[in-house]
Order: sequence, then structure tokens, then C-alpha cells
Amino acid sequence: MTFTIIGRCQRTGRLGVGIATYSLAVGSYCPHVNHDVAALSNQAFVNPPLGPIAMDLLENDMAPEEVIEHLKTHDPLLDYRQIGIVGRFGATACWSGDSCRPYVGHEIGDGFVAMGNALAGHHVVEAIAGAFQDSKDDDLDERLMKAIEAGRDAGGQATAAGEHMAERSAALYVAQPDMAEIIDLRVDVHDTAVEELRRVFEAYRP
Repeated sequence: MTFTIIGRCQRTGRLGVGIATYSLAVGSYCPHVNHDVAALSNQAFVNPPLGPIAMDLLENDMAPEEVIEHLKTHDPLLDYRQIGIVGRFGATACWSGDSCRPYVGHEIGDGFVAMGNALAGHHVVEAIAGAFQDSKDDDLDERLMKAIEAGRDAGGQATAAGEHMAERSAALYVAQPDMAEIIDLRVDVHDTAVEELRRVFEAYRP
């Protein structure tokens, strides 16, 4: 029940994740960013240890596609999970398991992965990807923010009956090579978490 953008800025080398979901405190267990390695999100029916395992493999120079193949052998229930990776040089990979709640899917582009599960449809993923691509002149934090706002505006998450599910938590995380985290903002419980994340972001940005 989550939609996510994982991206890299070609100008600065920054890596980041923007994410929103009906579940609570998503920023504490789905996104992982190592400024010298990769950005990733492990979501759907989350297996929390998979994020650190994937990051360790990436840190040891395993390519994103190889990491996902390795996780298939490590976790027999990976078909219930969704994992997206963007490496520090822009290499990408994504896995959307067939047993995730529909609609589940992703789009991979130049230095980004847009993905989600329990969505209103593929058009949500398309909106996320489009917003990220259309904002190349913006800083990465703003691009990620615009992307998850586009996912929300396109319908976000939906129940099996097609009823909209509110975004109750959201997070924005951006890191730069050779530096500590520069943005780590989270909304853990809120009726309109994406709007609240934008408010927090605008207050924090100066």
C-alpha cells in the first residue's frame, strides 16, 4: 500500500527516496540510503532485514540486478515484496512481486525507479515517473517531493473495491556523496501525510 520514487541527481550525485503510504511510520522501515552506495526501498509485505542486506551487497560492488537475484534465493517469499534500487552511478533495478496487492508495478528510467503497490492503477506510477522527469532543473529533494505529490494527485492507493486510501505517513530522504544525510524528514501519522510532508519540507528547507 505504498508509492515511491527513488532517484539520483546527475548534476550533484545526490541520492534520495520519496515515499507515501496508508501504513504508519513508513520512513522508519522502507527507505534506505547510503550516500556512497545506493538508495533503495523495500516495501509491500515488508521483510525489514532485506533493506540492510541489499545495501551490504551493493556496498560490496554487486550490481542492483544481481542484488535482486540474490534476494530471491535469500527470501522464499520475495514474490510478496517490492524492491527498487538506484545505485550511486545511476544503475537501476526493480522487483514487483506478483503476490503483492494489486495494482502493483513500476517504471525504470534514467537514474530513477517509480513504483507502488495497492495503487489505483498504473497511471499512478506513470504520474510519479513523469513528475520526476519533468523537473530536471530542480534540486533532487524538490523533484522527489513533486513526484510523490503527483502520485497522490493521480489517485494514490486504492482498496480492491476501488476506494481511495489516504496517505497516513510519508518520508523524504536525500543524501550526497562524501557527506552525511542532508535531508531526513518523516511524517509518521497524519490524515494527509503528503501535504504535511510538504509543509515540513518548506519549513526545513531554508
